[in-house]
Amino acid sequence: MCSDSNEAAVLAASTIHDPWQWWRSQMPVTDRWAYFDHAAVAPLPTPTARTIQSFADQAACQGDVDWLQWAGDVEDMRRSIAAWLHVQPLEIAMIPNTSFGINIVAQGLDWQPGDNVVVPRDEFPSNLFPWLQQQDRDVEVRLIGSLDVPPTVDEFSAAIDHRTRVVTASWVGYASGHRLEIEKIVRLSHDCGALFFLDAIQGLGVFPLNLRDVPIDFLAADGHKWLLGPEGAGFAFIRQCHLERLRCPAVGWNSVKQAHLFGEAPFDLKASASRFEAGSANMIGLQALHQSLQIFWKIQRDFGIQAIADRVLGLADQAGQLLQAAGADTALPRGYVNRSGIVPFTVPGIDPAGFRKLALQRGVVVSCRGGKIRASIHAYNNLDDLQKLADVVSLISP
Repeated sequence: MCSDSNEAAVLAASTIHDPWQWWRSQMPVTDRWAYFDHAAVAPLPTPTARTIQSFADQAACQGDVDWLQWAGDVEDMRRSIAAWLHVQPLEIAMIPNTSFGINIVAQGLDWQPGDNVVVPRDEFPSNLFPWLQQQDRDVEVRLIGSLDVPPTVDEFSAAIDHRTRVVTASWVGYASGHRLEIEKIVRLSHDCGALFFLDAIQGLGVFPLNLRDVPIDFLAADGHKWLLGPEGAGFAFIRQCHLERLRCPAVGWNSVKQAHLFGEAPFDLKASASRFEAGSANMIGLQALHQSLQIFWKIQRDFGIQAIADRVLGLADQAGQLLQAAGADTALPRGYVNRSGIVPFTVPGIDPAGFRKLALQRGVVVSCRGGKIRASIHAYNNLDDLQKLADVVSLISP
């Protein structure tokens, strides 16, 4: 059956009074699971799944007849992301994953021997390996902090000097859940003439970010975690003043201004971040991610820019209390400003992998990271979900 979904328009027009219960009604995963694995791969909302199904139907019935419409949808997504981050559409590149976005900068800068990059030691490999690879260009990689303790602002300050080209970090640590005070780190970086790159994948969707106020130079994020999109669809931000500083690590037919002339197009790179989109876009993935984003924009528009962050932090705090009462040892960041939706914990005498297996049997989904159990809690989770998680701890706690 061939169909055309209008889910975004319906979502935008709907009126809601309890945003979290309404959001929960959009998440079919809640029928079976207390799902706490958003820091790994998120479940899809119903409207998003329908968008994918609709695209598949359209492609099966129409072939490429509607290709121009799909391309227009990608540009709508670009404009929406730009408005959300308070930047220009020409500063947004649509990318397949965060790693790709990081490599745009790591591979694209004109590194000079003796340059250095400052990066926390406990970064996810996506924001570590691309910088380590620059060591073969005589770039020093300065690792700060430890695998167990995120670096402090003072440690960042001590590591940055006049030869630092880039300071890079994750907004939220994938294992620790530690949220970086990015405004302070950006200021430190710029005071020394360094650029700042933010791996935003564990923060976007929960915490608001206005890039007009926070002068981050580069950012990348995939949509399959807290943004509740499918894998393989994300975006990068390259501030306009830096576009010409980056060599395209990969170029293709879609990198140039007159891309659709194909064999006749001159090699004249686009004057925008879309020059880094070398070939065909993941149109089905980007349409689906755009659909998921409607939920976030609606909540923020109707209930305030901080509503999602406040909800997630409140649930994470409740989870910590319930887990401790059940016999777990939690490892929440000490400072409230450094907390996120990630709640790491251990159960004395219990292997994290064994806990995860038992939790799945009880209808609870968690991950194991950094030698701990990781519960990543989203805004549509509720107290019943948290109690199910605590009940698993109570079941096995000594």
